[in-house]
Amino acid sequence: MRIARFSTGSTPVFGTVEGEGDEQFVSALAGHPFGGEVQLTGDRYPLSAVRLLAPMIPSKIVAIGMNYADHAGELGSDQPAEPVIFLKPATSVVGPGDAITYPVGLTERVDHEAELAVVIGRLCREVPPERAPEVIFGYTCANDVTARDLQKRDGQWTRAKSFDTFCPLGPWITTGVDASDLAIMATVGGEVRQTARTSQLLHDVSALIAYVTQVMTLLPGDVLLTGTPAGVGPLQVGDEVSVSIESLGTLTNRVVARD
Repeated sequence: MRIARFSTGSTPVFGTVEGEGDEQFVSALAGHPFGGEVQLTGDRYPLSAVRLLAPMIPSKIVAIGMNYADHAGELGSDQPAEPVIFLKPATSVVGPGDAITYPVGLTERVDHEAELAVVIGRLCREVPPERAPEVIFGYTCANDVTARDLQKRDGQWTRAKSFDTFCPLGPWITTGVDASDLAIMATVGGEVRQTARTSQLLHDVSALIAYVTQVMTLLPGDVLLTGTPAGVGPLQVGDEVSVSIESLGTLTNRVVARD
């Protein structure tokens, strides 16, 4: 099932996306889909007639650094023995088609980072790896946009990862997917920049959930970013960047200068 958050010009609602290509439509849901049965309202719209939003606004985004060996290598770092955790604020989230705003004057290099995002479906803590699938609601595409020069300058990652619009998510949440071996790709202006498979993760999704929930409680709608493969590179104002993940769809955003 594909679950989107969308607007027709009024209050955002959730809906299920059905069909393919030009024949896609979205059926509105009553309430939110986390922690309850999905109930349709009967309202139905062509997908082309609605504005897709970020599929959720999480209480927190827990991200994992250097979780592909080739990306750790391109950063000049050793492969970490344990997952490297950092946080991105909820205010960094934007949806498909929204602008990534380049903070001109504050940074000289903003990079794309294509990632598989895990959406948590229930309150959970201290989850053993074998029970991790029970707390997963679904998956979506993510772009962990990063001010690379600030990351290097600060010696830690908070400022570089936290600018408004630096966490595009979408286009929707896909449930019932085996995410252990999906193709992931980033393109900029149609040029392929990153390609990998999620089977190349140093720490897989279940291991990450177990590790993170030893530290903090995860809430319904929280997002876990699983890391980016090699090929990260700079974005310029005017670029169109897309993250595509097999079975999940494509997330596209344009880069604009921040006012």
